[in-house]
Amino acid sequence: MTEWLQRIKLQFGKNHLLSYGLPFISVVVLGPFLLRYFGEVRYKYRKVKQVPEEELKSMGFKPTEQITLEDEYKKVKEMDIENWEQKRGPRPWEETFDEPKK
Repeated sequence: MTEWLQRIKLQFGKNHLLSYGLPFISVVVLGPFLLRYFGEVRYKYRKVKQVPEEELKSMGFKPTEQITLEDEYKKVKEMDIENWEQKRGPRPWEETFDEPKK
């Protein structure tokens, strides 16, 4: 048994792939799986809880309407995107924020 361990230690010392590559590859491959559990703890034990929509209505909050992609597409379709004017924003180093000089 001890001869077997000594041979393995000797191989790890001589072979750079086993001494440097194997630990590096194992960290790269196994790291995300181990970090996933640490990330879950943040959401599992957080103090902020979601309030159901019925309770919000009883408190007097109005639920927001659902925004769909189709509705937004209709709004953009109605816009006049051919006639526009480029406006220069004020710079922090300018003293006045009036109309830019032409």
